[in-house]
Formats: sequence, C-alpha cells, structure tokens
Amino acid sequence: MSPSAIPEELTTALPGAAREVEDYVSTSGWEQPPQLFALVPTKELLSREPGLADQVDPNAALTPVAQDPLPAGDLARSLAAIAWPNTVAGCALAQEILVLPPEAQEQLAEVGTDPDQLQKVAAEHPERKEARLVAAVLRDGTEACVLRVRGSGEEPDQVIEHTGLAPNLTEVLQNTLSTKS
Repeated sequence: MSPSAIPEELTTALPGAAREVEDYVSTSGWEQPPQLFALVPTKELLSREPGLADQVDPNAALTPVAQDPLPAGDLARSLAAIAWPNTVAGCALAQEILVLPPEAQEQLAEVGTDPDQLQKVAAEHPERKEARLVAAVLRDGTEACVLRVRGSGEEPDQVIEHTGLAPNLTEVLQNTLSTKS
C-alpha cells in the first residue's frame, strides 16, 4: 500500500486504532515489554482471511494485529530492522515509559546523552509517573498517540490523546513503513 493509496477512512480511523491497542494492552496490566502491532485495513484482512470474521470488528476501518515479541535490548535497533509488507497500512507500538515534570529537564541536561544514566535519573526522580505510550502511524504520515498515566492509590489513570506526544517515536515507526533497499 503506497502512501498515496491510504484512503481517508483509514486516516480518520487511526486515533481509534491507537485507543484499541492501548485498551488491548491495558487488559494485561502494567510492567509489560514493548509490543508492536501491524495496522491492516479490515476489509482487506477479511478478504484474505475470512476465518477471522468472528474475531474482528467488520465495521472498523483498521484492525491492529499483534506481532511477535520484540527482542530484548535496544528498541530503536529492533525497530530499525523492521520492514512491513505493502498490505500493512501502518503500525503501532505500545511501550511503558516514565513521565517527568518539566522541572526535571535541567537535571536531565546535566546527565548528558548517556541512555543508561538518563534512565537511572528518571527512575530515581521523586515526581516520576509511570505511563504507557501507544504511538501509531500510517504510510501517508498520519499519526496518533495515546498516553495512559498510571494512577496511584485512589487516583485513577489519566488518558491523554494527542498527535504530538512522541515525535521521535512516530518518526522511527514511520521509517519502518518506508521501502527498504
């Protein structure tokens, strides 16, 4: 499926597909590894695999299809090695992250760019919040993000949807949809 071949119904369905991925992943609770999903046009999926008719919503424009677990280790390196067949309109990644308050930027800047040190500082920050981020993209560049910030005690989880939540991650995901030579 080329970028120009993405029908408008798929671009408008992307935020719902990102929410569906987050809902699916949240049923298994917290402390999960990153999970990757192919986003496939439902009509095409059912035409190729009619036996799935009782497992997917035939009215949904996009169906998320869970992929095999990603290898442990460097997520960026794992994603860089992925190439999707043309039947895949997009992809989504769910991963758990730590969210820090804006004031933490100065402390992070002092650490530099060492990912291990940055992760250590974030994990030890007293105001950190655990969250699950789902970033989803289509071949035409459309993107959607859902962030579930984990509640604590009697405080419920907070869900935030915004396309600009993870620009670096959506760029990496978009690169997985590019034709590789």
